Amino acid sequence: MDIFSEKTILTVSRLTSLLRGVLEENFEQLWVQGEVSNVSYPSSGHCYFTLKDAGAQLRCVMFKGAVKNLKFRLTDGMALITRGRISVYDQRGEYQLITEYAEPAGIGALQTAFVQLKEKLGREGLFAETHKISLPRFPRRLGVITSSTGAAVHDILTVLKRRFASLEVLLYPVRVQGEGAALEIARAIDEMNRLAAVDVLIVGRGGGSLEDLWAFNEEIVARAVYRSKIPVVSAVGHETDWTICDFVADLRAPTPSAAAELIIASAEELRGQIDALSHRLQRSLESLLAAYDGRVEGLRRALHDPRTMLGHLAQRLDDLSGRLELGLSVAVARRRDRFARLNGELQHNDPAVRITALRQRLALLTARAEHSLVQRLEIIRQLFGDNAARLEVLSPLKTLARGYAIAARGDDGTVVTDAAVLAIGEQVLLRLHKGRVSCRVESLETGKA
Repeated sequence: MDIFSEKTILTVSRLTSLLRGVLEENFEQLWVQGEVSNVSYPSSGHCYFTLKDAGAQLRCVMFKGAVKNLKFRLTDGMALITRGRISVYDQRGEYQLITEYAEPAGIGALQTAFVQLKEKLGREGLFAETHKISLPRFPRRLGVITSSTGAAVHDILTVLKRRFASLEVLLYPVRVQGEGAALEIARAIDEMNRLAAVDVLIVGRGGGSLEDLWAFNEEIVARAVYRSKIPVVSAVGHETDWTICDFVADLRAPTPSAAAELIIASAEELRGQIDALSHRLQRSLESLLAAYDGRVEGLRRALHDPRTMLGHLAQRLDDLSGRLELGLSVAVARRRDRFARLNGELQHNDPAVRITALRQRLALLTARAEHSLVQRLEIIRQLFGDNAARLEVLSPLKTLARGYAIAARGDDGTVVTDAAVLAIGEQVLLRLHKGRVSCRVESLETGKA
């Protein structure tokens, strides 16, 4: 089919499919270098990012399987070399690089992963000195986690046999490189802690490349060392080799042999220390005894005839007895005088006398109050009668009884005091002394009262 024919009309999906086929057939394996940006790690486990340089940018996707094999984590700004194939993402109509492998430009992937993990664990405090445990001075049993066939265990046992042959060693054999080695090492550390059968642990192996030592740079090993309640000595590789395990461990030894030397002093060294301490102890005891001898001699010289000392003490006792007797006599006399004074004051302030006087005063005040109350009631009663009589005289009912009436308008009950406010025919209510009368106005006469 000639897609450039005037009558050939393609759908968007068809055109995109044709372009994808062209790209995938011609760009199967590419190496692309650029700067990483817009990194995204969704929950699916895939990784999406963009590679860019000064002139262009390329969308990239790394699927879950490739992400798992990546030893480091992509970050924005990282210079990256990738290998993959070009394809087209139909839904957006964009071409993209399906990345199968990636490594940092200018630095190895493992070294990048090492730096990233070290920075991460450092921020979390796994390297803090406050968390590290001191090694026991005289361990009874040593645990060794390493390969049973490697040179490390042979070097450790040789050094211990030479330095302190009676120290018990418990070997936990593990793989120290390759797939699954880190998991075995971490499990061995946890199992040793669960058994609690050793006083200190050596975790390590002999020298090798960065790839060979990589199991000791895995996060799972670092966290197992960190949570270990048993002190851990890291002995990985040679003196110049450093691993994440070294930073987390309670003590780092440059080699497995050096780790065995750090665990416990040699028998000769211990005997020398014991001899030195014994000599110091003997000298200290001799100095102490000499000091005590001098003190005893000084006390012996200062000690007088006991009979003279007893005579002095008896004389002092007599003196003190006389002073005590005189002091007691004076004190007793003072107490008697004070007692007499207080007794006189107490008689003067006898509560019974005070109560009798208060009762008499209460009776007098009660009689006065009763007399005053009776007089006040009589005055009030008389005043009430006078006021009632005045009210009776001024009562409107008395006026009505003399023949007067109160006129009010029939429609609203307003009291009428002036005939001018009424009209002919208007109804008027008259209130008499007894009863009411309804009237109609027949005629009006206005004027002054």
